Amino acid sequence: MLLIHRLVRSLQQLLLLISFGLVSQVAQAIEVGDYLPLGTVQTIQGQTFDQSHWNQKNTLVHVWATWCGFCHKQNANLNQLIKKIPPGSMNIVTISVDKKVEKVHEYLEKHRYPFDVVMMDAKLSAAIGKRRGVPELYILDRQGRVIQKDYGLMVDVDFFELSKYSKVSGK
Repeated sequence: MLLIHRLVRSLQQLLLLISFGLVSQVAQAIEVGDYLPLGTVQTIQGQTFDQSHWNQKNTLVHVWATWCGFCHKQNANLNQLIKKIPPGSMNIVTISVDKKVEKVHEYLEKHRYPFDVVMMDAKLSAAIGKRRGVPELYILDRQGRVIQKDYGLMVDVDFFELSKYSKVSGK
C-alpha cells in the first residue's frame, strides 16, 4: 500500500511539472532505420552542402571533440579511410561538439586532417537526438536513412570496413 501511495504521489508531481512546462520532451536517440536529415550545413572551412549533396551517395557522419582521446584515434582512422576509398565515392562530414571553432581549426591544422567539419548546433543536435557520448558515427544511405550506427571507439578493422559503403559515382 505504501508503494502505491508513493507511485501516485510521484505521478502527481510529474503531472504538475508537465502542466507548468517544466519538463520538456526529451529527444530520442536516432537509431538504425531512422532518418537523419542533415539539410543545409556550412563547414568551418567555408563550404556549404545542401540536401541534394547528401542524396548523391552514402554519407559518413562522425561526431567528435578535440578533447576526446577516443576521437583522436578515430579521426586518425578516418584520415586513413579517406585515403583508402576512391575520391568522391562517399560523402564524409564530421560534426564537432566543441564550443570554440578556433580549437577545432587548431586541431585540424596540427594533425593535417582534410575532412569537412561542421560545428554542432541546435538543429543538428535535435536531428541526431540524445547522444551517448563521443565519438559517434552514422552511415546514411542516399535518402538519409541511418544504415549503421556506432558509438565509442571502433576497432580499426571495423572502422576500415566502412569502405564497403563507398561507391564510385554512377555505379
